[in-house]
Amino acid sequence: MEELEKGKEMSFLGHLEELRWRLVKAAIAIVVVAVVLFIFTEPVVGFVYIRMADSNFPTYQFFCWLSNLVGMGDTLCGIDIPIKWQSTEMTAQFSTNMYFAIVGGIILTFPFLFFQVWQFFKPALKDSELKVSKGVVFWSSILFFIGVLFGYFVVSPLTVQFFGSFQMTKEIQNIITINSYLSLITTTTLFSGLFFELPIVIYILTKLGVISPSLLKKYRKHALIGILVLSAVITPPDIISQVIVTFPILIMYEVGILVSKRVERKIAKLDK
Repeated sequence: MEELEKGKEMSFLGHLEELRWRLVKAAIAIVVVAVVLFIFTEPVVGFVYIRMADSNFPTYQFFCWLSNLVGMGDTLCGIDIPIKWQSTEMTAQFSTNMYFAIVGGIILTFPFLFFQVWQFFKPALKDSELKVSKGVVFWSSILFFIGVLFGYFVVSPLTVQFFGSFQMTKEIQNIITINSYLSLITTTTLFSGLFFELPIVIYILTKLGVISPSLLKKYRKHALIGILVLSAVITPPDIISQVIVTFPILIMYEVGILVSKRVERKIAKLDK
C-alpha cells in the first residue's frame, strides 16, 4: 500500500517536473526572441509602430481607395497623425522597450508555447481523443496569427487614427508619449490574436463536456451582445470601427459552433 502511494506521489512529482521544464523552455524561447527585438529596437519601432501614424500606412490607403470607390470621396481616408514623440519619465523608454519586446516574443513564439502546453496535456488523452485532436497546434497558431494581423492592420490603425486626431478644441494639442502609443498598439494586437482563439477554446470546452452546440446556439444572442460590448471596449467609439471588429469575432463564434458540432458527433461515434 505504501509502495502504491509512493508510486502515485512520484508520478505526481514527475508531472510537476515535466511542467516545470516545459515552462522553462517556453520562457527561454520568449526571452531569446525578446532580446533580438530589444537589440533591433530602432528599426522595429520605426517600421512596425511609427509608420502607423503616417497616412501612407497600407490600411489607410485601402480605406481611402474603398471610400472613393463607393462614392464617399475622402471620408474614410487617413491623415498624418501629428504626434510629438516624447518620454516624460526617466525609465519610460526602457520599460516600454522591455514591454513590447516581451509581448513581441510571446506573439512570435506562440506556436512553440502552445505546443509545449499541448505536449503536457497530450499524455492524458485517449487514442480516440488524440485522433480527434489532430492539427490542434497548427490551427491554433493559424487563428492566432490571423487575429494578430487583424489587430495590427485593422483595429490598431483605426484606434490610432481616432485617438491621435481627436481634439476637444483646437487649442489643445496631442502631445502623445511614446509609451502610451507603443503600449496601445502592442496590447491591441496581442488581444486580437487571443480573441481569434475562440474556436479552439470552444473545441476544448466541448471536449471537456462543459459546453455543447445547442448551448452555444441558445446563448447566441447573449454572445452577440457580449461581442458588441467587447468591440466597443477595444475600438474607438464609432459605429464603423465597432462593426469592422464585431464581424470577424462573430464569425469566430459561428465557426466555434461548427467545431463543437463536429466534436460532439465524433464523441457520439466513439461511445457506440
